Amino acid sequence: MRIEREPFGSRLTEASAVTIGKFDGVHLGHRAVLGHTVRRARELGIDAVAVTFDRNPLALLQPDASPPALVRLDRRLELIEQTGIDLVAVLDFDAARAAQSAQDFVDELLVARLGARLVLVGADFRFGARGRGDVAMLRRMGEDRGFAVELLAAVGGAGVERISTSGIRELIAAGRVREAAARLGSLPAVTGEVVLGNQRGRELGFPTANLAEDSVGAMPADGVYAGWLTVAGGERMPAAISVSDNPTFSTGDRRRIEAFVLDRTIELYGQVATVEFVDRVRGIARFDSIESLVERMAVDVAETRAILGLD
Repeated sequence: MRIEREPFGSRLTEASAVTIGKFDGVHLGHRAVLGHTVRRARELGIDAVAVTFDRNPLALLQPDASPPALVRLDRRLELIEQTGIDLVAVLDFDAARAAQSAQDFVDELLVARLGARLVLVGADFRFGARGRGDVAMLRRMGEDRGFAVELLAAVGGAGVERISTSGIRELIAAGRVREAAARLGSLPAVTGEVVLGNQRGRELGFPTANLAEDSVGAMPADGVYAGWLTVAGGERMPAAISVSDNPTFSTGDRRRIEAFVLDRTIELYGQVATVEFVDRVRGIARFDSIESLVERMAVDVAETRAILGLD
């Protein structure tokens, strides 16, 4: 798969079938859309192209309403590649893009850069400044510019009629990470730099890797989870993961992700790590003593082993 990022040079492809979206998380619904785009492109003998953005447009337009990304851009592109897409055009969503007219979006990107012959979008697709462009406008423009527009149906699965990114975020926020994974087609994850924490875990015999506050991914509800920790370019290791503000110590800590890697001690400070959540072990509780906390942590590790099939 070829990846092109702005500023684009010359024409990116001579002819293409194009689908457009944020594709955050690249969930099963997205994969169905991308897969359908690939099939239609193969039927027509042209390139399959996905157009996406470097960030959620809301991050610029309405920052307070912009949800956390489910995955980093590099991971999003890896997941898109798995669908067979030939080319991804990554747009910088900046002030200039937000102000671009619907006509310029079509003429400069779809026609001049991508040679669009077929554009595949959902019924609620909007484009151009203030979302003034809709499917009806896109069809009219396509008639004049030589491309057809095909509507994509909503994709269901995992017990719901329509898989949506917002629905997946709600499941993760509720700690229902196993259900979220069923809709994502991959495990919910958070990626960030491993930073120095307060080292309480080390003092208790459970040293943890603490992810930085600016890590990317939707943080699940407070609790202990079974999952995996992977260092960039390294081994995937089983871990018991805590998401909380450490209520037992009543220090007013921020909510943080701390991963205890099973069966080994490893220094990860300064490295980028991804923590994946498989299932919730329990909610967070305040313990009356350090001893009772340590006893419960040992149980958490045992239950993590069972969930991950390590027994």
